[in-house]
Amino acid sequence: MQNNGKTAMTGARIVIETLIEQGVTDVFGYPGGQVLNIYDELYLASGRINHVLTAHEQGASHAADGYSRVTGKVGVVIATSGPGATNLVTGIATAMLDSIPMVAITGNVPTNLIGRDSFQEINITGVTIPITKHNYFVADVNELADTIREAFRIAKSGRPGPVLIDIPKDVQTAVCDFEPQGVVEPYPQPIAPDEEIDRAVEMINACERPYIYIGGGAAGAGMTRDIMALAEKIDGYIGCTFMGLSALSNSYDRFLGMQGMHGRYASSMANKDADLIIGLGVRFSDRATGNTAKYARGAKIIQIDTDLAEIGKNVPVDIGIIGDIVSTFSRILARVKRRERPEWGAHIAALKAEEARIDCEAEKQAGGAMTPKKIFDVINEIKDDDTIIATDVGQHQMWTAQYVNFGRTRRFASSGGLGTMGYGLGAAIGAAVATGDRTVLITGDGSFGMNLNELATAVTYNSPVVIVIFNNGVLGMVRQWQTLFFGQRYSNTVLGRKTDFIKLADAFGLPRRRAENIDEFRAAFSEAMRHDGPFLIDTYIDMDEFVLPMLPPGGSIEDMITTKAKV
Repeated sequence: MQNNGKTAMTGARIVIETLIEQGVTDVFGYPGGQVLNIYDELYLASGRINHVLTAHEQGASHAADGYSRVTGKVGVVIATSGPGATNLVTGIATAMLDSIPMVAITGNVPTNLIGRDSFQEINITGVTIPITKHNYFVADVNELADTIREAFRIAKSGRPGPVLIDIPKDVQTAVCDFEPQGVVEPYPQPIAPDEEIDRAVEMINACERPYIYIGGGAAGAGMTRDIMALAEKIDGYIGCTFMGLSALSNSYDRFLGMQGMHGRYASSMANKDADLIIGLGVRFSDRATGNTAKYARGAKIIQIDTDLAEIGKNVPVDIGIIGDIVSTFSRILARVKRRERPEWGAHIAALKAEEARIDCEAEKQAGGAMTPKKIFDVINEIKDDDTIIATDVGQHQMWTAQYVNFGRTRRFASSGGLGTMGYGLGAAIGAAVATGDRTVLITGDGSFGMNLNELATAVTYNSPVVIVIFNNGVLGMVRQWQTLFFGQRYSNTVLGRKTDFIKLADAFGLPRRRAENIDEFRAAFSEAMRHDGPFLIDTYIDMDEFVLPMLPPGGSIEDMITTKAKV
């Protein structure tokens, strides 16, 4: 029934029509009793919106996250009430800590049963208050469409993040008029005052050793050209946080890579030696700074961010600029003077040379073993700039950050803030759904064991995901800490599992190879990258491989461990 451009619809249909209205083409989820009406409407609208059925709701939430990271769009996940909703929690928290825009839609029991401990009832809005930008319990179908629109607007405004919408069953079946609207735009961001821009420009013009420090905010904003332009103009160099990876090509000679606890030597030392740090979309987290009392003692700091709460939160800054980081940065770029700083360039060249020496020494110590560095050399040789890299969490994640050559933006999906083991496979599937591009998952046997059930999803949808398992039989990062700081007391980090990943791949129905040396890995990875669909490679590394450099707990850049000889 239509009335003045409005159509009478059930709440469930309004959910689907509003998602389509907001430009959503793909959603991830798992059906259940309290979302059956929504899933019925998904069935009826299957020609206009695609649903990916995962093996578990956590996998669906990670898939929506990975989808968002490689596209910049709002990822969408749907789950039923009770355990379905709580299974989303880890994925929502992962998105929250990494500022990933996501809308999670959950069903709930009818409103007249709320608060009665009904079957599969949970107060999911109460559960998720600390891990969402905002959440909603929709008690009136007349408010449903506008609530979904507002959720999308909040998710992608300012500092992005996840929003949850909980919809009781009777709201899904209730009927009201629906009137289509356009795609909502983010809320406008504040404009930084000219006097703050001028102070920052004055500070940049006066410095001798500028270091541009970029994070996830800069990577998500697509600022590659302006960042490079400023580095060229002021003869500066660039480092990044873990979340800033893939914002710049590794081939760019002014980009030094990730800095911090497991960062590259040249980047971390340049950060220490700079007299001015220009922080762009970074929160100066403990993993990046080490001991904050010793961080950047000889440098002034400019911090540019959209989130007021981040300014000076972890380290004191000389200038904190709140506002749209793209326009703020471009205004600074336009006003700074062009200047050469040859002494700074010579110092950076010396740091790069020392980094190369450290890498060479580490490879010599490894001898002929199949080291992580050698594996990544093969991956870099075979992959192209469009290849997406996803990871789980652990040593393999840090080796990825150190060694993978990213050629373009939004080619990286990994859990930085929460450090979620089991994130990778769902995220890799989501990234592949979003782009259709080949996605390589770098994982460890510990992390992979947490959500390997999503192999069923990869096979069902023939996702172009190449899974590389760094198999060392231990929880490598925790074991590394136990080696260094706990007297080699390996409490529950030797897995001792008998899982055969090759047989497991056979059971799930995907091709696989085992690689015990670098030549076997090259052959297996080449085959996998040519294969149409998912492919698993089980490759072995030594359980005592270390991620180096490393800052010890409570340490600073001066305490950096660069070789096992210093352990």
